[in-house]
Amino acid sequence: MEFFIVAVTAFALILPVELPDKTFVATLVLSTRYPPLPVWLGVVAAFGVQCAVAVGAGTLISRLPERPVALVAAGLFLAGAIVLFRGARKSGQEREDQEQQEYAGRVQERRTGLRAAAASFVVLFTAEWGDLSQLLTAGLVASGRNPIPVFIGSWLALIVVSGAAVLLGRWLRKRVKLSLIRYVAAGICLVLAALTTVEALRA
Repeated sequence: MEFFIVAVTAFALILPVELPDKTFVATLVLSTRYPPLPVWLGVVAAFGVQCAVAVGAGTLISRLPERPVALVAAGLFLAGAIVLFRGARKSGQEREDQEQQEYAGRVQERRTGLRAAAASFVVLFTAEWGDLSQLLTAGLVASGRNPIPVFIGSWLALIVVSGAAVLLGRWLRKRVKLSLIRYVAAGICLVLAALTTVEALRA
């Protein structure tokens, strides 16, 4: 049961963080230039590697003294809440259009099959290092959560986000208020920051 709860927690944290993020925009742009299935497979593979690295980093951090690590993890969640809250206030069509143009510049010639998948892997793999979802994934593991369900939940969330971008990207951008999603994600981060701080003080 605990395994399932940790996986759901990771999924619920990462999904609203990444849905309005550049991850979604990058996958959407790629799917307009390349066939959707190779794009999705390449993006999913890139996310799998990044989640594994984040979980590995969190595991190494968790071996340090318990209270300082928990407080650092709480700080990561709090920083995530602040970043998301500020992003929600600044979000707008102009900013999203700029992000689309940025990624469109990286995607030039049309490709299919393995070449499209490889190009999608490279774009997401190089663009997403050190982003908020990786920091929060590492923070979950560092705060004492089981790394395996954290990896599963985080990766599933990114798989869902990339699938939504490929299949429903333009529809979602027109009908879903991204600022509201960012506020929800900020709230989740604040709750995790508070819980982790309480756990640290009890340690």
